Amino acid sequence: MPSPTPSSMPSVPNSDPSPFGRSAQPSIGRGAVPAPQPAPVVQRGTVTPPPAHAALICVALPGLAISTQQGQLTGHGLEGFYRSGRRVLSRCRLRVAGREPLAVQAWMVAPDQARFVAVLSLSADGGPDPDVLVERMRYADGTERITLRSAAGRPLRLPVEVALGTDLAELGAVAAGRAGPDLPASVHDSGMRWSCATGHSVVTADPPPSDALASAGLLRWEFELPPGGTRSVELKVRRAGAGGGAIRAVVRGASPLAPARAASDDPRVATLLRTSIEDLQALLLRDPAQPSDTHLAGGAPWRCGLAPAEALAAARMTLPLGTRLAAGTLRTLARTQLVGAGPRSGLIPGPRRQVGARLPPSCTGQEATLLFPVVLAEARRWGLSEPETEELLPAAERCLQWLRSAVGDGTYLGDPHPGGPWRCETQAHAHRAALLGADILDAYDRGGGVELRQWAEKMRTAFREDFWIEDRGGGRPAAARLPGGRLVPHLGSGGAHLLDTGLLGAGTPAPGLLDMVQTEQLARLFGGPAMDSGWGLRSLGVKETGYNPFGHRSGAVRVHETALAVAGLAAAGHEKEAGSLLLGVLAAAETFGHRLPEMYAGEQRTEGGSPVPHPTACRPAATAAAAGVLLLATLTGIRPDAPARTVTLRPVRGAPLGEIGLTGLRVAGAPFSVRVSRLGLAMVEEAADGLQLGA
Repeated sequence: MPSPTPSSMPSVPNSDPSPFGRSAQPSIGRGAVPAPQPAPVVQRGTVTPPPAHAALICVALPGLAISTQQGQLTGHGLEGFYRSGRRVLSRCRLRVAGREPLAVQAWMVAPDQARFVAVLSLSADGGPDPDVLVERMRYADGTERITLRSAAGRPLRLPVEVALGTDLAELGAVAAGRAGPDLPASVHDSGMRWSCATGHSVVTADPPPSDALASAGLLRWEFELPPGGTRSVELKVRRAGAGGGAIRAVVRGASPLAPARAASDDPRVATLLRTSIEDLQALLLRDPAQPSDTHLAGGAPWRCGLAPAEALAAARMTLPLGTRLAAGTLRTLARTQLVGAGPRSGLIPGPRRQVGARLPPSCTGQEATLLFPVVLAEARRWGLSEPETEELLPAAERCLQWLRSAVGDGTYLGDPHPGGPWRCETQAHAHRAALLGADILDAYDRGGGVELRQWAEKMRTAFREDFWIEDRGGGRPAAARLPGGRLVPHLGSGGAHLLDTGLLGAGTPAPGLLDMVQTEQLARLFGGPAMDSGWGLRSLGVKETGYNPFGHRSGAVRVHETALAVAGLAAAGHEKEAGSLLLGVLAAAETFGHRLPEMYAGEQRTEGGSPVPHPTACRPAATAAAAGVLLLATLTGIRPDAPARTVTLRPVRGAPLGEIGLTGLRVAGAPFSVRVSRLGLAMVEEAADGLQLGA
């Protein structure tokens, strides 16, 4: 069997990584067409970004509002309102009767809004009871509503001041500490205005202030409050000029995601699904080239633009909520695909991603290119219409042609730059793309399916020997194969992609790269204490060299890969290990208010403990929110085949969460509801007309 033989490893530049090592520069070389970026991706260089784990982040892209628990916007760190990646307001400091109210509580009401409660004591005798309750509602769309409520037994005359300011800095500059000073303000209509070369920011107030001082950015009111009375001020901030209004938000009524609901013996299930869908809705963006097509941003606050591989991965995991998101994502990325002659033809551009010290950065464009035909093939199984599938088929064919061209006469798919390495994850992505790609090519009488299957079989046979490391513990898959045949032995969550084989017709999973014995061994390793942290799957085992519980590829729990492991283990019949990982993530989700971050520290779970946040993790994150959908759908084992008008149910028999019911899903273009009993028996309660239950 031919093996990779290049003589030397390449020197791969680690240029301009974002908080998680994702550069904004595509790795596909000169002549690439970058993917559209509706909102800028933050870049870090060597500067550590401000911590975001304790921030309250209101998201309704392209709008963001980032606050501390105190509620005041001081301009420090990431604080402020953002629109399309630019900070349109950095300071919003409230003073009542010459004093700042005392913050007492803050919480997220919804993904796009936060509530802050503060109090103020005005009594001359200094008694303990507050006289004024101050409530601030902050919205991602740029609205701030301040309400004063009197608890005093006498009328109050309250001077109210709001100090405003902004630097109109890009989020990337804010994260890198290069925001610059506040811009000078001017009085504008019923508020303030700031200007720079890239545009303008305007704040309007209702009711209009009684006084405005531009030099201090100050708005003033005088309010009379009777006992028990209330008065409110509403501020609206907007960005104008230089394309500030070019990107329109996706309104809830136009969401491509079905409003599914869950019910279970475990009360956390319903909250997790609801929050996951709300977070996904908040991260939706329109493609500027075709606003009817929507896709998911990578996550807030760092990746508020299109990240091709993550957008496809999230769209795939949310197929139980319908195929509209997958279709919009596929069409958006098809418009970025490289065409014409040359070795990059068919590739979907994407940035490089850091994967730790053992391997050079990987190419997310390569990953997206391999995911494209997989998402199209599985979306068709879930109910993507024939016209939409046929429209996207040429782009999928180009992806598969790129794959065959990149492999050439070899067995494995290496990195796009000379010298490899040959990553385990990449082979899993390529093998799955070949099998599902061949399936959809055959369905539409396109050529190439036979050759793809033959190559996949050749790789499968070779992989089980070339990428498997025998040891006293029963063996493990290698993380990568280096030039000369040397293997990288570290055990990490990347092995979860070996379990994610993809869905073929009649509810049948595609063959995997591991044989049955190897799959069983990988399940045992994933279920052991070195990999299962009690909160989910570590990205690197605790016994491996370089383990770091906070390392995003060297020990932290990555929610997306944990969900893939759960789904793959369950499909392979290893339900005990799948159930343990599922319960760990569900427990972690509860501590995060069910808004899962993309990752958190892989510290071992202890009784009464909670997972340690990663200070720069995106939250919400597209793949983490989508993982919540996949985890719950896995319990019901839905395997649709819309072209054949059948659906097969293979629920997790152990019913780790007791009885569970999912309603409002979408299969074959119609509502679909399923219930799984405490005994692990599944029953369809609602389905499209003519949809038959498969064996």
